[in-house]
Amino acid sequence: MRLEFETCDVFTDTRFGGNPLAIVHGAEGLDGTAMQRVAREFNLSETVFVLPPEAPGAAARIRIFTPGAEIPFAGHPNVGTAVMLARRLGVVGEVIALDQAAGRVTARLSRDPAGLVTAAEIKAPQPFATTAPLPPAAVAACIGLPAGAVVTTTHASVIGGCGNSMAFAELSDLAALAAATPDTAAFRAHLPAAAAVGLHLHVALPDGSRRARMFGPLVGVPEDPATGSANLGLAGLLLQAQGGDSLALTVAQGIEMGRPSRLALRAWREAGGAIRAAVGGGVVAVSEGRVTLG
Repeated sequence: MRLEFETCDVFTDTRFGGNPLAIVHGAEGLDGTAMQRVAREFNLSETVFVLPPEAPGAAARIRIFTPGAEIPFAGHPNVGTAVMLARRLGVVGEVIALDQAAGRVTARLSRDPAGLVTAAEIKAPQPFATTAPLPPAAVAACIGLPAGAVVTTTHASVIGGCGNSMAFAELSDLAALAAATPDTAAFRAHLPAAAAVGLHLHVALPDGSRRARMFGPLVGVPEDPATGSANLGLAGLLLQAQGGDSLALTVAQGIEMGRPSRLALRAWREAGGAIRAAVGGGVVAVSEGRVTLG
């Protein structure tokens, strides 16, 4: 069996920046075990497997794998797949819908002056919610920093998300963010994969934007250059903490890895009070080829 694949860089307008993504097409002949092996072979933060849609209105059903586990939702796989699949299918409208384990994700597409789809914004499939507190000492242990580097200026350290369970913590400054180093044993003790996909750290910058890093060593992602699902959760968490009806901000991630990424975030309160969030960014095609199985 030979399946077509393509790769792209997400949350950037520059090739070899952002977060790389592999997309495998025509994957309906693969089971979960085979998909996991292919994802481990690509060894990127995530690999997407594109399947025929099962419900009206969807362009495809997708499954998302890190090198170590399948996950129900992730941001950069949806943004990247939305752009690349829209190009592949010749989508002429402004939206494309992708079904996945966490629910349907609708992406709003952006095009360059020539009409080529170059970016997308996705809305998280679920409202933001927190699920558990997280002691600052546990965060500090997981990243090898003193407890004082983990602050609660904006919010307490928590586990939550918008379709993916993630741990969130604010650090004191950029020096602390740069010094953070994941300790796998501490992750196993304080943040097992069953509790959270990873730990998303962030620092407020003077211009109102934020800078972030995400570590997910227990799902095969030592560090992620740009984490859409985590930043969706961050936007929801900040709106919950700060109050108000909505917010918009940008987050820079991947700087320490040499893969600068820029994520545009929005969060808002629905009429019933639920907090929803969206993330968007650019996508650049990088490679294409075939995967041989069997």
